[in-house]
Parts: sequence; structure tokens; C-alpha cells
Amino acid sequence: MDHEQWSAGQDELAVTVDGHDLTAAYREFEGGSGPPVVFVHGIPTWSYLWRDIAPEVGSDHHVIVPDLVGYGNSSMHDGFDRSIRAQEQVLEQLIDELTEGEVVLAAHDIGGGVALRYTAHNSDRVAGLVMSNAVCYDSWPVEFISDLGLPETGHAPVEQIEKQVGGAFEAGVYDEADDEFVEGMVAPWLSEEGVTSLSRCAVSTNTNHTTELDYDSIDTELLCLWGGEDTFQPIEYGERLVNDLGGEMVELAAYHWLPYDRSEEYVEQFQQFLTETLG
Repeated sequence: MDHEQWSAGQDELAVTVDGHDLTAAYREFEGGSGPPVVFVHGIPTWSYLWRDIAPEVGSDHHVIVPDLVGYGNSSMHDGFDRSIRAQEQVLEQLIDELTEGEVVLAAHDIGGGVALRYTAHNSDRVAGLVMSNAVCYDSWPVEFISDLGLPETGHAPVEQIEKQVGGAFEAGVYDEADDEFVEGMVAPWLSEEGVTSLSRCAVSTNTNHTTELDYDSIDTELLCLWGGEDTFQPIEYGERLVNDLGGEMVELAAYHWLPYDRSEEYVEQFQQFLTETLG
């Protein structure tokens, strides 16, 4: 589906971040049973990243796919924190409001940092953790994102951001990006508010929010589905996660945008993880 169809199927939840009242947009797919699955995107993406995965998994499971605040169709106005520490607050409120019992978290990029923080602080709520090319330890930020956080980015013309961000998706896929995917990924940023929000999201990439974690406190089943040729989040960091937390590493032929590049393989591996690990 295109990004407009995806957006049309979203609901909203009122959330609070450090005393700021915001809204978080999300999509739900409510098939099957077992622990609900929450897919968490990174930067500069939004929930549409999971367009080819969430509906497939959602045919057998309750699936929730949020836009982090500052992204997609969630609150974008200026004046609130967009760091992964702040996004953890949003994730906690979504999980508390929309689910009961344990959940499975599947995350990409900075969404991985959000999921790790939530799991470290709520291991009793997380039945499984699936990480893909995710930030952890001191693996981030990367130069491309740091540059987007410079003050001048917040005042850049929309056309510049469209070219800069769109180019990252066009050049960063393993095979060939389709126009619908690139257009959908860039769409939320193509307004004055969107440009400013992108800059604020980029400057919120605080490495301390993953280096401060007690990784020994993360007690859950782990699967790393990693694009082995990623230069943004090298596979060595995923291997370190597996070494420290236990679990399995599955390397796929992809760069950073693995949920788009290898959606069919992702779903296959993910479903196998749910069946074999969680029953």
C-alpha cells in the first residue's frame, strides 16, 4: 500500500513526554493470538517502514506499529524531546494502553535503542526481542544523521530535505528502491514543521542513552536479523548483543534498510522465532 493508504488506517493515542501532551499515531492488525507484537522504527523513517511486514505478521498476531513522536503522523511541533529516552516513555504508554501481559518487540535503527531501554526496565513485559541493524552500546550516531541535526537543517528548504533524505533511501537499498517506498519514507518531512522536526529528531541521538544501560538486566529471548553489509550499524554490534544477551544472529544480504530490502525473509525468520521460541 502507499503511504496515504497506510496513514488513513492509523489511530491516535494521547501520550505525555516529560509533561508535554502529545499524540502518537499507530496502526493495528488484530489477527491471531499469542503475545502482541510491537514494531518500532528508527530515523529518518516512520511506521510505514514496516508496510510489507506488519500486515503479514498481523494475519496471525495482534500487531501494533507506532510512529515515534516527532515522526510520521505523530506530534511534530517544536518544543519536546525526541531522544530514545523520551521515546521509551511513549512506547511504555502505548504498551500499557493497548496490550495486556507480555509483548514481543521488533525494532530497527534507533527503535532498537528504544526497545533495549524498555526491555532493560520492564523485562517482565517482554517475551522476545527482535533487533535489526539497531543502535546499541556506542554504535551511533552516524555522520549522515548528525549532519541533519545541525541548526541550519531546521531552516533548510523542503526541496533540499527531499533530495537529501530521499537520496539516502534510493542509494541505501540493496537491490533497487521503488518510487512508492521512497516517496512514502520522505513524505512526513516535506513541510516546514516536518523539516524542523527532522532536525530535532536528528540532534536527539544521544549515545549515552544506550551506553548507560545495564545490558545484564535484559532477560528475554533475542533474535538479531541483521543486514550484513550495513555501514551505519555494523553487524559486529549485533554480534556483541548476541554474545552478551544470548540468542541468535541471522545475517541477511542487505544494507541498513533491511525491513524493506528483505521483507519476505524477515517475515519467515520472525515467524519461526515466534513459533520455536514462544510456542
